[in-house]
Amino acid sequence: MTAPTFRAAGAGALLADFGGAIDDAVFARVVALDGALTSAAPEGLIETVPAYTSLLIVFDPLVTDHVAIEEHAAPLATSPQEHLADAAVHEVPVCYDGAAAPDLAEAAERLGVSPEALITSHLSGEYRVFMYGFAPGYAYLGGVPEAIALPRKPAAIRGYPVGSVMIAGPQCLITTLPMPTGWWVIGRTPLRVLDSDATRPFLFEPGDRVRFVRVGSEAL
Repeated sequence: MTAPTFRAAGAGALLADFGGAIDDAVFARVVALDGALTSAAPEGLIETVPAYTSLLIVFDPLVTDHVAIEEHAAPLATSPQEHLADAAVHEVPVCYDGAAAPDLAEAAERLGVSPEALITSHLSGEYRVFMYGFAPGYAYLGGVPEAIALPRKPAAIRGYPVGSVMIAGPQCLITTLPMPTGWWVIGRTPLRVLDSDATRPFLFEPGDRVRFVRVGSEAL
């Protein structure tokens, strides 16, 4: 098993980079190190931030330094890896009808398939929550079937509402705020991934699985 590469990410952070592609095997190592550092935190640790193939370890530079953090983390990164089999599974209802799916027809045309075939492929995907980023509650999901992987649009378009379900490349995302996007919006969910009033505002945890379930427009 190859050890991760550690490198400084500013004065108060160290990045553990596991390299490789976006897949469960690499991400399992990220999650394992994240859990190990949570269970056996080094002095000065502030937080850890998991991503697709890396873990950002944020620390107080007045208490510790990059060398000490790496010396603490490196042995943990070569420990037996946790599996993701016990991760929570979330069912997310999606409406693919009419105004809820403004890009569905064009996306299907670009792929050379029918809108119904695109929907079927999207529903068949096995999705994993890999990271949060860009905006509050924006959970990046891997697992979009290769048959419907489309590059981003050339330019972002304004006006997509909260709950928009969109795809780009191998990734899927559910919007938590109204904002422009260059991704392909193929549906909408009534489920709220971000609840600003909740004690636990984010619905998903990195490592969780997501299954999309088709619903009609009456569910919105």
